[in-house]
Amino acid sequence: MGKKKSLKRNLIEWAIILVIPAFLYLTGLHIEVIGQMQRMLLWTGIIKPDISLPPEKQIPAAYDLQLVTPKGAPISLEEFKGKVIFMNFWASWCPPCIAEMPTIQNLYEQTHSDKVAFVMISLDENPGKAKDYIQRKAYTFPVFFPAGNFPVQYESRIIPATFVISPDGKIVMERKGLANYSGQQFIDFIKSLERQ
Repeated sequence: MGKKKSLKRNLIEWAIILVIPAFLYLTGLHIEVIGQMQRMLLWTGIIKPDISLPPEKQIPAAYDLQLVTPKGAPISLEEFKGKVIFMNFWASWCPPCIAEMPTIQNLYEQTHSDKVAFVMISLDENPGKAKDYIQRKAYTFPVFFPAGNFPVQYESRIIPATFVISPDGKIVMERKGLANYSGQQFIDFIKSLERQ
């Protein structure tokens, strides 16, 4: 009798262990759950972007990146030339991208101005999913979609991928993978570039 209860209990435990992940996966909530777990890691302050590339590793930015706005209007990175550009490649299906989004929203609220441009480039195959995600989360930074190939300077096999371009046209920060962009040190870094 004790063995039957033990076997029944084990079967129930295993069913729960298998059903919850299956439910999360089938509903698409697994991305949000993984993103939330990674977000908790970000808030510890352990994962921070390196503030600046050494001058010998700074390369000229490519402004010939062609984009489209959510309404379908063409735009080029050239239109932001002379500003500090915070450029991030992301996707709504990418848990690390989702994890760092609140930190980018905070950075945006602290630093965007007529001298600082945010270029958040969604790599979602279906732009509607990216638009829905941004609207659902009430993010206010501008989102764009690629309208052609990426210049070599911005190619990455990893997303999120983030680049900061100085007003004089150099890539001064590059980060492949998630990071917390809402720390005061990074906010001060963006503001210092703005004063150049």
